[in-house]
Amino acid sequence: MIFALRNLSGRWLSLGIKCSVRSFGCGQAALGAAALKGRHLLSLKDFSGEEIKQFLWTAADLKMRIKQKGEILPLLQGKSIAMIFEKRSTRTRISTETGFAVLGGHPCFLTTQDIHLGVNESRKDTARVLSGMTDVILARVYKHSDLEQLAEDGTIPVINGLSELYHPIQILADYLTLQEHFGTLNGLTLSWIGDGNNVLHSFMMSAPKLGMHLNVATPKGFEPDADVTKVAKSLAGECGTKLFFTNDPMEAASGANVLVTDTWVSMGQEEEKAERLKAFHGYQITMKTGKSAAPNWTFLHCLPRKAEEVDDEVFYSPRSLVFQEAENRKWTIMGAMVNILTDYSPLSNKPKF
Repeated sequence: MIFALRNLSGRWLSLGIKCSVRSFGCGQAALGAAALKGRHLLSLKDFSGEEIKQFLWTAADLKMRIKQKGEILPLLQGKSIAMIFEKRSTRTRISTETGFAVLGGHPCFLTTQDIHLGVNESRKDTARVLSGMTDVILARVYKHSDLEQLAEDGTIPVINGLSELYHPIQILADYLTLQEHFGTLNGLTLSWIGDGNNVLHSFMMSAPKLGMHLNVATPKGFEPDADVTKVAKSLAGECGTKLFFTNDPMEAASGANVLVTDTWVSMGQEEEKAERLKAFHGYQITMKTGKSAAPNWTFLHCLPRKAEEVDDEVFYSPRSLVFQEAENRKWTIMGAMVNILTDYSPLSNKPKF
């Protein structure tokens, strides 16, 4: 969701995140809760495949213990989270706010009416103030550089609730959903049909590490950022997975286990609506698209959805996992927050990834 990054030159992928930069390919990093505690979650680029699996395992474990077994787990009791939202949200806000509270913590929701990053107080001072009053920051912002500065100047972990460059917490929910449905992630082929935006970027920075192949179809002029693409191609080569780009949706859908799309007109792009609807003509996902996919194909959309992106027949069909995907936003952000703030280790058996 949000902001296609068209024709952005290299200035973003200095990318490297100025704070605690760790760019992992397929090699294993240190495993377990200790490897994640205290880390920033700005992009999945900074996590190994095994660390991403640890996030997912914790999420699945919490879902089983809390939802299925009815356990009360006050793992975040006495802790608080500052939730900075420059953009409106349904899933990110509700999942984070309720998830943190279910775990015994106190969420503090801050809109642009409450806090203006860099306007009435510098970002540096905001980061320092929040570091003294809360335990973690989740920020949903327009500029990824604002997240980097919060992380650089603060002393507590920062979680990316969405920026124009990445949306990592959405992708964690997508992966948990696919693992639940298919029983594994390794070997799956994802077909992205839509805008070259932050959600796609997050898939590109992580799918190869999990053994997943990625086909990408975007209209000309709406391709993913060139620097993100360069890193993704390197990751795919290192991990032995396929990364394919085309302007033909049917070609991208060929043999795919998962068809994925997103909004064509994101917040801040309303003036481009007519141009975008024209450019994306022919990109709607329908059952005809599914005929090119693998027999077991499923559908994902991070929501909110518009009918021009996917028709009702697909969206409300048994192949659609969108509402399971939406619910898993809660369990995966809970898993991420628990891993980042505590030494918790899952009690359930590790799922097959």
